[in-house]
Amino acid sequence: MSEMIRLDAIERMQKTIKALKGEFVKIRTGRAHSSLLEHITVPYYGTNVPINQVANVTVLDTRTLGVVPYEKNIVSIVEKSIRDSDLGLNPTNVGDLLRIPLPAMTEERRRDLVKVVRNEAESTRIAVRNIRRDANHDLKALMNDKDISKDEEHHAGEVIQKLTNKFIAEVDTVLADKETELMEV
Repeated sequence: MSEMIRLDAIERMQKTIKALKGEFVKIRTGRAHSSLLEHITVPYYGTNVPINQVANVTVLDTRTLGVVPYEKNIVSIVEKSIRDSDLGLNPTNVGDLLRIPLPAMTEERRRDLVKVVRNEAESTRIAVRNIRRDANHDLKALMNDKDISKDEEHHAGEVIQKLTNKFIAEVDTVLADKETELMEV
């Protein structure tokens, strides 16, 4: 029983770290990468679909992305979706190709982005601690139901704490890497 709780906690903590890394990918560093536009959705035949399902996103050079919609009639819709996104990008329409230049980042903008990634990391740490709390609660419930002994509950709680420490250290590592990446000129 306690093994199932441990495995569930590991799985949930791994998903939390994966979500953090996904959020960090969206925070740009001044270099062009195609995943920068992943979260943008485009209205397509009445539904919102991810941009990578209606267009090919490529890196043209270190500071420019290229977007080629699969259908010519949606070029303006894709352009509007990119312009209206929270990224502050301004695509230029060159026939079938949308060129998206990424503006150079200022020192002030870099510092603001570091604050954003620190907030994201803290939210992830809180999520990991909440998973620990849930696992400990489940262990206590098992002990109260007499499914496991107090010693087993105590040992499983220590294992859960070690997992929590490991995943919080991983959050700190991912954060340090992203801060370094952001502060590079």
